[in-house]
Amino acid sequence: MLYIVPTPVGNLKDMTLRSIEVLQASDLILCEDTRTSGRLLQHYGIQKQTVSYHMHNEHKIVERLVDQLAAGTKMALITDAGTPGISDPAFLLVRACAQRGVRVETLPGATAFVPALVSSGIPCNRFCFEGFLPLKKGRQTLMKQLAEETRTMVFYESPMRLVKTLQEMIGYFGAERPCSVSREISKLYEETFRGSLLEVHAHYQEAGVKGEIVLIVQGKS
Repeated sequence: MLYIVPTPVGNLKDMTLRSIEVLQASDLILCEDTRTSGRLLQHYGIQKQTVSYHMHNEHKIVERLVDQLAAGTKMALITDAGTPGISDPAFLLVRACAQRGVRVETLPGATAFVPALVSSGIPCNRFCFEGFLPLKKGRQTLMKQLAEETRTMVFYESPMRLVKTLQEMIGYFGAERPCSVSREISKLYEETFRGSLLEVHAHYQEAGVKGEIVLIVQGKS
């Protein structure tokens, strides 16, 4: 059995009771960063063997992990924050488990883009999740495609690149396109700032940007 276990994106109290129970019952916990996860596990008094599982080693160890799962090891996969597989490692391992007939169970829980989308004030009945935009290759092509997207668009962005990304979007989507930036979700200084791309760009260009970012952009009318 492989459990996919969401972890808090901010407030540690967002950890579900079931997630704690699953981690306590697991033989092995796969962590994106064992140091980051170690603090969470210590907070909840969970003492289990941990193994690093991240984008730089997942191709090398995925088959070994599936062999262990097939042999009866009960594993849980967590990442630094949020639900594994949403812009974090999980897909390769889940696919390998599906191919080998190993049961996978994904627990519901914290995901950064859901509260950001709901709080945006932008229609969320239909949306597309784009995650992090490509840094170079394919970025312009994707921007041109998304300029015609009619659904609400959800992006993750780093604080260092947010202002630049908003500037690019003004060029592709138009300055008056409604958007929303949610920052530090479920943390002490949580903030949502709404407005046109032009207004939001001007705000963060002047105020500066800190923390984890979710950017919501309304689709083309």
